[in-house]
Amino acid sequence: MRPLFRPLIPSLAAAALVLGACGSDSDSSSSEGGGEGGDSCSNTITDGVLTLATGEPAFEPWVVNDDPASGEGFEAAVAMAVAAEMGYEGDAVTWVRAGFDEAIQPGAKNFDLNIQQFSITAERDEAVDFSLPYYEGNQAIVGLEGSAAEGASLADLKGLKLGAQSGTTSLQFITDIIVPDSDPLVYDDNSAVKAALEANQIDAAIFDLPTALYVSAVEIEGSSVIGQFTRDTGGQGDQLGFVLENESALKPCVDAAITALTDSGELGTITDTWLEVGDVAPIVPAE
Repeated sequence: MRPLFRPLIPSLAAAALVLGACGSDSDSSSSEGGGEGGDSCSNTITDGVLTLATGEPAFEPWVVNDDPASGEGFEAAVAMAVAAEMGYEGDAVTWVRAGFDEAIQPGAKNFDLNIQQFSITAERDEAVDFSLPYYEGNQAIVGLEGSAAEGASLADLKGLKLGAQSGTTSLQFITDIIVPDSDPLVYDDNSAVKAALEANQIDAAIFDLPTALYVSAVEIEGSSVIGQFTRDTGGQGDQLGFVLENESALKPCVDAAITALTDSGELGTITDTWLEVGDVAPIVPAE
């Protein structure tokens, strides 16, 4: 697939870390997986195998053709790079699927790491562990041509009928920042949000910016990214991280892998390949 998007280099709050986690050094085992001895990289739910998870289905540009094992798509590529940095490659990596809401609930998990655009929030962090962020981006608004949201300010959006996926920071953005006059319409997944937009059940939908750009460019003819929300206009600059089971022993290793990929420039290269951000959508004014 030819990349659709230009890059955003993630803003990572990663200071110098003194971690005993594994990297891609020559003394690590890459084909069998895991690090040696008591290394935190070896604390997986299946011995010698790193179990990665994503949604069902997984959408572009995050995962190409709903096939995360291919390593194509931004999150698929990030996950495989992190796995390799941790010492897991080939048959030592396996993928499972997990629902968005269930993945961030307390309790045991069927995965070691889950990647599906999970924004790092204090509330979620009480139930699960998050890695360091691998991406930071804005929320954005998508509408059909002629939408009442076109040219609207943040204040104007209060009077519109808006929709988003359940359990997401997109929905939280609607309820906490836009604070519309009527309750937003809430859907189980982004497929349902897009269907509602196409059927004119809502005036506009809120997505993270990369998803919004893909929806408008590829999936819904006649739609556009009406605007994005920066910190100056209510945006929070969502940081995305891997989800791990609460108090996971793998967290130091995952954080070290993300730090190494950032320092080497590989994470930036992956971002360059798969995502487009920046001045690709106007900023929604506050008033």
